[in-house]
Amino acid sequence: MRERIQTENAPAAIGPYSQAIKAGGFVFVSGQIPIDPRTGEFVSGGIGEQTERVLKNLAAVLEAAGSSLDQVVKTTVFLADMKEFTGMNEVYARFFSGPPPARATVAAAGLPRDARVEIEAVALVSE
Repeated sequence: MRERIQTENAPAAIGPYSQAIKAGGFVFVSGQIPIDPRTGEFVSGGIGEQTERVLKNLAAVLEAAGSSLDQVVKTTVFLADMKEFTGMNEVYARFFSGPPPARATVAAAGLPRDARVEIEAVALVSE
């Protein structure tokens, strides 16, 4: 059984996809970009500010699904420029307590709306 997860506390999907799908004891969160859900606009600033907004959006979707950042088992980080890895990583580390999730970080030729960073996640969730 699959359940669509939708919250106003994260940006609405900008295409034919769900913010997340809950299935089989997991929640699969679509890639989040640095849009402030209150304004619908990108946050100002560099990679640090964008990464913080992305992780706040990710946390909001996880909460709506009955999960949290503490339950994340895997993330994929997409960066527009790998030279910004250190800046992203510094902010990322502040959001995950305990053992951090498994992660892949890849350079992307382009991200939606010219974002500098996008992060997707898989987390455990109580059924």
